[in-house]
Amino acid sequence: MATGFFHDERCLWHGGGNYAHIAPVGGLVQPIAGGGGLPEDPETKRRLVNLMRVTGLMDALDVRTAEPLDREDLLRVHPAHYLDAFAEASAAGGGELGLRAPFGPGGYDIARLSAGLVTEALEAVLTGGLDNAYALSRPPGHHCLPDWANGFCLMANIALAIRRAQARGHCRRIAVLDWDVHHGNGTEAIFADDPDVLTISIHQDRNYPLDTGGFDTDAIANLNVPLPAGAGHATYLEAMDRLVLPAIRAHAPEAIVVACGFDASPLDPLGRMLATAETFDTMTAQVMALADEICSGRLVMAHEGGYSEVYVPFCGHAVLARLSGSDIAAPDPFAATFAARQPGPAFSAFASGLIGEMAAARTDSAKRAD
Repeated sequence: MATGFFHDERCLWHGGGNYAHIAPVGGLVQPIAGGGGLPEDPETKRRLVNLMRVTGLMDALDVRTAEPLDREDLLRVHPAHYLDAFAEASAAGGGELGLRAPFGPGGYDIARLSAGLVTEALEAVLTGGLDNAYALSRPPGHHCLPDWANGFCLMANIALAIRRAQARGHCRRIAVLDWDVHHGNGTEAIFADDPDVLTISIHQDRNYPLDTGGFDTDAIANLNVPLPAGAGHATYLEAMDRLVLPAIRAHAPEAIVVACGFDASPLDPLGRMLATAETFDTMTAQVMALADEICSGRLVMAHEGGYSEVYVPFCGHAVLARLSGSDIAAPDPFAATFAARQPGPAFSAFASGLIGEMAAARTDSAKRAD
């Protein structure tokens, strides 16, 4: 099995400006000692790379980089006025073109490179150069709308990759599964009118954005699975079994793309979901098995959120070991503690009931559509 790992050090040089957590510094918001900045900093990704080098997992991967996307590719998703404003602000030292999505000098070219990593990963898998791939993209992309940066996301990485693959005739039908703790509102909006692209987001209910991500029984080409805070390992797997995997199977895509955020972990500052490295490992195995069944194993993962410098490396290592079929492990040092913190029977029964209601509503909606 050949697993590609698309990475470029330049993506880790993206800067988020003078923030303290998700608030701009100023007024009563005091700067954080040591520089602070946005939670979306490079260290979670750099420490993942370092962990894979230390364990030897990196040697089991086909490590590649990519070229930044050119304007023709970008225009398939983003309008010219947005790209022009972004490039102008980037050349002038940085700025912010939306909500909680600041960038520094060179931010435009770094965002083009991040999108290029995802795009090349998808193309390599679709054309047979790789069995599957992981793109360590930064800045992330799943919140970005065509003309509005949002939630650390400056360009719609996954959407750009899909649109170029479609334009080149490499695919038509794609399924996007987003398990970042936040709703993948940008990806959903971009493909809202495209029945060939199924978008699924499994996320913490009412986290971010606050006004999107609810379950909609009438949305056939989109599935949102909002879960209550603290859902935990078993709830994620049940949601995958009863909602996510059946929806992807029914869509019959030519490839599956996962918006792979690790911010549903117990240590993440922006999520409260108790998903562990084992959770991400198991979900990866589930999606790989489905990809083998329906689309010749074609699977691409694009890195999204995940803000715990301590824990993201273990989650990412587990996913990449599973993706590559390697037995090189980085044992989770928190496994016993996080297992003990999983929700009890009463909460699990409540969450299971919610999933059952969504599954029944989804089934009824599909019957009405037929």
